[in-house]
Amino acid sequence: MTQTIAPRVRTLVLLILAVAGALLAGAAPASAHAALTGSDPAQGAVVDTAPSQVSLTFSEPVAVGDDSVRVLDPKGERVDKGDPANPSGTTYSVPLVSGLPDGTYTVAYQVVSADSHPVAGAFTFSIGAPSETTVSVSAQGSDDGLVGWLYGFGRYVSYAGFVVLAGGAAFVLACWAPGARARAVQRLVVSGWLALTAATLGLLMLRGSYTTSGKIGDVFDLELLGDVLQTKTGAALVSRLLLLAAAALFIAVLFGAYARTADGGAPDHAAEGDGEGDGGEPDKRDLTFGLALGGTVVAAGLAASWAMSEHASQGLQAGVAMPVDVVHLLAVAAWLGGLAALLVALHRAPVETPVGRDAVRRFSRLAFGSVVALAVTGVYQSWRQLGSWSAFTDTRYGQLLLVKIALVAVMVAVAFLSRRWTQRLADARVSVATEEAARSEETERAEEAEEEKQPAGTAPAEASGTSAVSEAVEAAEAPRASDAEKAEAGHDSVRAAQLARQRAATEAARQKRLRDADPNRFGLRRSVLAEAGVAVVLLAVTTVLTQTEPGRTEQDAKAAAASSSSSASTTGQGSGAVSLTMPFDTGGTNGKGVVSVDLDPAQAGDNALHVYVEGPDGTPVDVPEVKIALTLAAQDIGPLPVTPDHITTGHWSASTVQIPMAGDWKVEVTVRTSDIDQVTVSKNAQIG
Repeated sequence: MTQTIAPRVRTLVLLILAVAGALLAGAAPASAHAALTGSDPAQGAVVDTAPSQVSLTFSEPVAVGDDSVRVLDPKGERVDKGDPANPSGTTYSVPLVSGLPDGTYTVAYQVVSADSHPVAGAFTFSIGAPSETTVSVSAQGSDDGLVGWLYGFGRYVSYAGFVVLAGGAAFVLACWAPGARARAVQRLVVSGWLALTAATLGLLMLRGSYTTSGKIGDVFDLELLGDVLQTKTGAALVSRLLLLAAAALFIAVLFGAYARTADGGAPDHAAEGDGEGDGGEPDKRDLTFGLALGGTVVAAGLAASWAMSEHASQGLQAGVAMPVDVVHLLAVAAWLGGLAALLVALHRAPVETPVGRDAVRRFSRLAFGSVVALAVTGVYQSWRQLGSWSAFTDTRYGQLLLVKIALVAVMVAVAFLSRRWTQRLADARVSVATEEAARSEETERAEEAEEEKQPAGTAPAEASGTSAVSEAVEAAEAPRASDAEKAEAGHDSVRAAQLARQRAATEAARQKRLRDADPNRFGLRRSVLAEAGVAVVLLAVTTVLTQTEPGRTEQDAKAAAASSSSSASTTGQGSGAVSLTMPFDTGGTNGKGVVSVDLDPAQAGDNALHVYVEGPDGTPVDVPEVKIALTLAAQDIGPLPVTPDHITTGHWSASTVQIPMAGDWKVEVTVRTSDIDQVTVSKNAQIG
C-alpha cells in the first residue's frame, strides 16, 4: 500500500458511514430467504366449518413438490389431496378432503425459496373446537442432519477453492510473474481448481436430498438428480462445471507458455530479489494481456454462478445486486487468494527467485483496491439484507455480519503491519546496497593510491607477487589436474551428476538459510501468516452468512406471525388477555417480590407472553433467570416449557407461545434470584 493509506482509510470510513446512514434510513421492504407471511386458516385459528383448502402465502415465490404441504388430522392421518397449486403470486394452496370432523389439524410445509434455501415449518388450526392431537412434527428440516452438514461443508470448500484459484492466478499475473514457475504456487492454484470442481460435483449430488428428504440414501437417486438439473440452482452448478473446464485451459497456459516467458529478467531485478522480467517483449505482453482478460471473464462467470442462484438473485434491486455480488466475490478472491499465494511464496519460493519487496508492494496495492471494493459492495449488501439498524443486533444474520466486519477490521490492521515489514525490508536492502557501494569505492581509491606510489614502467608489488604466486600454483596443480582427469574418466557419469546435484542442493540450502535469517523477511512472513489465519475464519463466517435467513426476512416473518396471531384472536373463540400476579420469596437476600404474567389472546394457538418482575417497593428488578411452564392436567398435557427473552429491566417476553387446546391451564413461574436461591409459584388460568 502507498504512503497515503491512512488518509485514504479515514476518508473511506467517513464515506461508508454517510452512505450507510442514507441507505438504512430510507430502507424499503424486501426479502431474500422465503418466509411464511400468512395462511388461510390462520395459525392457531378456530373456524366454525371445515375449509375446502389450506392456503400458504410466502414473502417470495417458492418451489413446491408433491409433498411440500401436508395437512394432518388429530390422529396423524393426511387429509390433503392433490398437488399444491399456485393460484396467484406467492400464495400456494392444497385441497382438503370433504367432511372433516372437528378437532385440531396440523399443517406442515417444506419448500425451497427462490434463493435456493429450503424453508420448513408447521402450525395448527382447529375446526369447531381445539382437541388433543397425536401429531409430532419434527423441528428438523432437510437442511439439518448429516446431509445438511455435508452441503454446508461443500459450500465452504467451493468458496475456498474459488478464492485460491482466482486469487492465486491474479497474484501471479499482477504481482509476481516468476510465481508461474514456482512449484508451490502451481500446486496451490491447481489445488483450488480441484477443490472447487470436487465441491461442485458434491453439491450437485447432495442438492436433491438437501431440499427434500434430508436422507443420505437419496444422494444417489437419479430421479432427484434429474429434478435438480431442472432448477435454477442445478443450472448454476452445471454452468460452474463448464466454466471450470475453461479454467483448466487457463491454468495450463499460465503454468506452461506464460511460465516460460518469465525466465528472463534484468540483472538489477534479479539482484533485488524479484527475479522478474522486464515485460518488454511484445509476445509476452500479448500473452499476459490475453491471460488477464480470459482469466477475468472466467472468474467473473464463476462468481456469477453464485450470484444467480442465491441471495442476490431475489428481493430488492436484483438487477443491481447480482453484479454487485460478482464484484464482491472477485474482490474477496483477489485479497484472500492473493494472500494465500503470497504466504506460500514467502515460505516455499525457490531460492533463485525469492519474493521481493516489489512483488509485495504490488500485492499491497491490489489488496487495498480489493478492500475498497469490499467496503462499497458490502455496505450495499448490508442495507439490502438488513434494512434497519436494529437488525444488526436483533437478527442472527446481523450478528454474524458484525462478526464478519470485525474480522475484516482485524485483517486490515494486520495488513498494515505487513506493510511496515515490507518497508523495513526495502530500507534494509537499500542500506546494504549503499554499504557495498561505499566499500567498493574505498577499495578503488586505495588501489589507485597504491599505483601512484609505484615507479613508472614497473608493476605493483602486490600484482607482481600475485602473478608469481599464480604461476607457481598453476605449475604445482598441473600434475594434479592431469591425475584428476584420469580419475574422473574412470568414474561413472552418474556419480558425477549426483555430486553436482549434492553441491547444488547444499548451495541452495545455504542461500535459503541466509534469506530466512533476515529478521525483516521473517517478520513479514509471520504477519502474512496471521492474515491468512484470520482469512480462514472470515471465509467460514461468510459461508454461514450465505445460509442464514437475512435480517429483513426474519423481521418480516416475526411481523407476519404477530399479525397472524392477532387475526386468530379476532376469528377464534378466545376469552381475551389473561393477567396473573403472584408474590414470591426465594428465601435469599433480596429474594422477595412480585411476578406478573400476561398472556394474549389467551386462546388455543399462538400467544404472546410477557413476564414482569418487581421488588417489594413496586420498582422493576432484574433476576438471573425466569422460566415458565404450562400444564393442562385434565388432558395430561405438559408441562410445556417456555423460556422468555429478556427485553428490559424487569421485563421478559416470548412472542409465539403455542397452546394446543383450550382448558384450565396451570401457569408455573420459576424465579431464581441467585445461584442457589429460587422458587416456583403458580396460578390457574382459563384459556379459550
